Amino acid sequence: MRVLVTGREGQVVRALLERGAAVPGLELIAAGRPELDLAVPGSAAAAVRRIEPEVVISAAAYTAVDQAEDEPELAERVNGEAPGELAGAAREVGARIIHLSTDYVFDGRKPEPYREDDPTGPIGAYGRSKLLGEERVRAANPDHLILRTAWVYSPWGKNFVKTMMALARTRDEVNVVADQQGNPTSALDIADGLLAILANWQAGGPTGLEGTFHLAGSGQTHWCGLAAHVFAECERLGEATARACPIATADFPTKAARPANSMLDSSRLAKAFGYSAPPWQHSVTHVVERLSAA
Repeated sequence: MRVLVTGREGQVVRALLERGAAVPGLELIAAGRPELDLAVPGSAAAAVRRIEPEVVISAAAYTAVDQAEDEPELAERVNGEAPGELAGAAREVGARIIHLSTDYVFDGRKPEPYREDDPTGPIGAYGRSKLLGEERVRAANPDHLILRTAWVYSPWGKNFVKTMMALARTRDEVNVVADQQGNPTSALDIADGLLAILANWQAGGPTGLEGTFHLAGSGQTHWCGLAAHVFAECERLGEATARACPIATADFPTKAARPANSMLDSSRLAKAFGYSAPPWQHSVTHVVERLSAA
């Protein structure tokens, strides 16, 4: 199966290339700038036509949540319009598309984990741009699967786990927001979920087409709880550690509003593809161990 993945350096892309390297019959082609530039109209579609994949994984995105408030047009271009172009080009060459989306398409006011059919209502420019991408993909290619995730971290790039480990080297205490709930999700677990979907399709299954699914770490916590677990693992491994001090969102103002509840119900994916991400603590421990060893 020939699979085009957008981007080269993103957390999910790097995890997918690592996890998928040993999968028989799977050819993963990561394409990024300059030959595939989501900010340039026509660039993504041209790459799809040139590579002629069987599946496109739309993984690259504009992810600067606060900066999106100052650059809404660019966020809309990269996260909204470009995925629609990818989906349309995929349809032209007879390919399916998996588009990665986010918990930010919800307003965060629901007290329980969000299901796929819950009403959307983004509260910032980033979330609006990602919701537009979902809509454009659905309209452009019936052979699509929308995959929403949340609170992504990994051994690569910029993410919360790496930031906490870095802060622990210079501080004894770190103030961390404790009134935003979510599911910490390893990019490696997202990659495993994507591979489960591709395996189903390699076997001839039509599962998930024209569908929306959630893939997030099992269990939930708040940002302070996640930081505390990172620090505990650092201490166990003999790394610099710190104490996580809970604060309110109001005590840590940001340009863009964050959903108070980012929890996602991933049971639909488990039923359709037999994949559930491990408990978030297990996956965080694995990433901290990798970063410590490096």
